Amino acid sequence: MWDRRELSDILNVYGRFVAMGEWKDYAIDGLPSTAVFSIYRRASEVPMFAIIKTPSDAQRQGMYKVVAVDGQVLKRGHELSQVLRVFDKKRFTVVD
Repeated sequence: MWDRRELSDILNVYGRFVAMGEWKDYAIDGLPSTAVFSIYRRASEVPMFAIIKTPSDAQRQGMYKVVAVDGQVLKRGHELSQVLRVFDKKRFTVVD
């Protein structure tokens, strides 16, 4: 599950994109071996991005990753703050 610091980091990024009007909703799922923070453009759609924490991958590629709607892993790593920087590099805009 997500701890307080991790959620704070994620919600800071999420809030920035909400303020720009690009993201509208989110969902948090706690599965037995994985925690998922899904980001939606609209509540009725599939998630645009998922921030995933898989502790069993900590010794390999890193337990954090950001995955796009098409399943492409955009960033993976050992530190959440480094992984969340993928959202600083690009501007993810809403296309209607």
